Amino acid sequence: MTTAHTLDLTLVDGDEKRQVSFTPERFIVAGWTGRDKAAMEHHMAELEALGIKRPASTPVFYRNAVTRLVTTDLLQTPGAGSSGEVEYVLYNIDGEIWVGIGSDHTDREVEAYNITVSKQMCDKPVGTVLWRYDHLRAVWDDLAVESHATIDGDQVEYQRGTLAAMLPADALIAAFEADSGTRFGPGDVMMGGTLPAIGGVRPAERFDFSLTDPRSGARLSHGYRIEVLPNVG
Repeated sequence: MTTAHTLDLTLVDGDEKRQVSFTPERFIVAGWTGRDKAAMEHHMAELEALGIKRPASTPVFYRNAVTRLVTTDLLQTPGAGSSGEVEYVLYNIDGEIWVGIGSDHTDREVEAYNITVSKQMCDKPVGTVLWRYDHLRAVWDDLAVESHATIDGDQVEYQRGTLAAMLPADALIAAFEADSGTRFGPGDVMMGGTLPAIGGVRPAERFDFSLTDPRSGARLSHGYRIEVLPNVG
């Protein structure tokens, strides 16, 4: 007998909050979702410096196991060459779209030879609080995302920008549906792409990230420490 993978989430709808136990049915990691082609070219170049090939077309949609979605504050990786990326995360819960925050933590060494495999190598930590998408449409491009990495004991700014840098949620969903020939339906979860890393992509001991609504100052945040497991060959 198998047990469904569930996430305990808090849905924030205006002044109302409710707790749900959500069972993801399909998990997609969207890549190369930038609106600014120059910024996206910069991110491709920094990954190429690590030996990672650029995609044939953009955006790209990678299917991941739903069990990779985690809400823990500890991520264990099989090697030292992994790193996080702050991303907005879309959830279809009972036909309604909700927005959260997450990290597309990826093994960069594996990514150098197969991006799809690299996406499966690491868990994807996500925050547990979600906002209703309909309440964010008017200010979507102004929503601020940032991340900080703790490297050699020092916390440094790793990413900073707004969602204006990435495809908006409606456009991303439409692109996914056209690419897959399926609806982004109930139970689906999709990560929405990321910003270039300040100072280049590199591993860290801890990764903290957030999404902020400029109207109210409301903030979604999450963070986790990274434990590198021994590689004995």
